[in-house]
Amino acid sequence: MKRISLVKEAHNLIKDKLQPGDIAIDATVGNGHDTLFLLEHIMPTGRVYGFDIQQAALDSARARCEQFSRPDCLTLIHASHARMTEKIPGQQHGKISVIMFNLGYLPGGDKSIITQTDSTLQALNSASRLLTPGGLITILAYPGHAGGDRETEQVEHWCGQLDKQAFKVDTIYGAEHKDSAPRLFVVRKTQ
Repeated sequence: MKRISLVKEAHNLIKDKLQPGDIAIDATVGNGHDTLFLLEHIMPTGRVYGFDIQQAALDSARARCEQFSRPDCLTLIHASHARMTEKIPGQQHGKISVIMFNLGYLPGGDKSIITQTDSTLQALNSASRLLTPGGLITILAYPGHAGGDRETEQVEHWCGQLDKQAFKVDTIYGAEHKDSAPRLFVVRKTQ
């Protein structure tokens, strides 16, 4: 079976969704690759909010984005993605076009610092409320590392509990459909 890049798959789904002037959230900034991708699609008048609990991740993202970004288009927030609802201005609630999650640990960083199932589920609940009708949430989950299997299982369960009248969910596997394979959950808000 041909292997596909789930990051590229997420980007392909998002690039047709985002327009200049839109608002997007990178719920797990990491090294800033997704942050920069989102910025490129919302500039010059949109905004990207990026969340990470590690200052090193935010510094990396800021450095990656600074030459491409206008300062008023990017807000990096040193906080858990679980605090999304309180950190995103109220007038933007229900108006977010895209929210990206890339779970696990910071590539090149401390692998003992990982996204936590409880805060991820809290962030997903917030994301589902912050999203505009027609909006998109992508969740890249990695069950192959310590703690990742439980988190992936709980994300899958969360997706299965969504109101099927208001959300459509697809799951894409990178290689083969097996328990340890990374997967991309794609959540579309239909109403």
